[in-house]
Amino acid sequence: MSTPHLFTPLAIGPVTAPNRIAVAPMCQYTADDGSMTDWHLQHVMNLAMSGAGLVMVEASGVERKGRITHGCVGLYSDANERAMARVLAASRAVALPGTLFGIQLGHAGRKASAQRPWEGGGSLQAEQDPWQTVSASAKPFGPNWHTPEALDDAGIAHTVAAFVQAAKRSARLGYEVIELHMTHGYLVHQFLSPISNMRTDQWGGTHEKRMAFALHLMDAVKAAVPASIAIGVRIAGSDWIDGGVTIDDAIQLTAALKAKGAAYACVSSGGLDPAARIKVGPGYQVDFADAIKKKTGIVTRAVGMIVSPEQAEQILADGKADQIALARAFLDNPRWGWHAADALGVDLPRPPQYDRARKALWPGEALKRG
Repeated sequence: MSTPHLFTPLAIGPVTAPNRIAVAPMCQYTADDGSMTDWHLQHVMNLAMSGAGLVMVEASGVERKGRITHGCVGLYSDANERAMARVLAASRAVALPGTLFGIQLGHAGRKASAQRPWEGGGSLQAEQDPWQTVSASAKPFGPNWHTPEALDDAGIAHTVAAFVQAAKRSARLGYEVIELHMTHGYLVHQFLSPISNMRTDQWGGTHEKRMAFALHLMDAVKAAVPASIAIGVRIAGSDWIDGGVTIDDAIQLTAALKAKGAAYACVSSGGLDPAARIKVGPGYQVDFADAIKKKTGIVTRAVGMIVSPEQAEQILADGKADQIALARAFLDNPRWGWHAADALGVDLPRPPQYDRARKALWPGEALKRG
């Protein structure tokens, strides 16, 4: 019997994941001035044992004003780096064999200075210590959001330098993968989309010029870290709104990023404009990943409402993606990878301390069905 696609190794540029399951980056909104806390210690350690071949640490702001909320993780200070080193070392100590760790670096742009989701999720009010946001153009994210300052050339240079410094910190921390966040309506996406980029200079006005910031950023980060690290991107397959980014735009962007050295593309969508109406359903973004994979040949990760092992396996078997990322599925079931292996008939290594919970030794759910 051949090994299911989900549990075959995957080369991602210079690194190889032991299987094709990835934990998508998930904000926890629980940091202290960008520094990870004990919450992150248990959270990432749990994910390290999940059975995923690649664990992506949550979006990390490259500067203080690039965080989404006061509780978002950052990688802009020595204190941030020390706190993350503690979490990463503990997580590596309990990780399953071969597990890779990646970090997503981002800047929230006009979606920064926001409340945590459980505080309302809107823009910070005057009494909540808001800060001045920035973007490609001085256009707010939506009604009642802060009006950002349009970055000038000096501001763009400063932002790129912040990404570079965060990438260098990531390299020192030993991450095998660095992902540049270019979707979900955050700063790079704000440059890419005609909905948010009204510029007529070298950074806007045409699709090619709107791509310039993303491509410049890729060049800068790629040059700043060792070639042993895989540099990837998370991009938007669609803005889900008339006049926004389309799949054809995403294909062109991905091809250009691949030429700059991007090792993979994780294909998501939306988040740029609250007026967008996203057609959410099982695997609703998979066709975007499929189109990008077929047109560019880049290693492609599918994400979004992928729930069952059988669904994930079928996407890979159909050649629509090379890797599957899950987020909320891992929050719901931190052992998703173990159960996927059982469902697909794979003997997946797991910590010996938990070995007696193997299906062969403990019937688990079968006891309930009795």
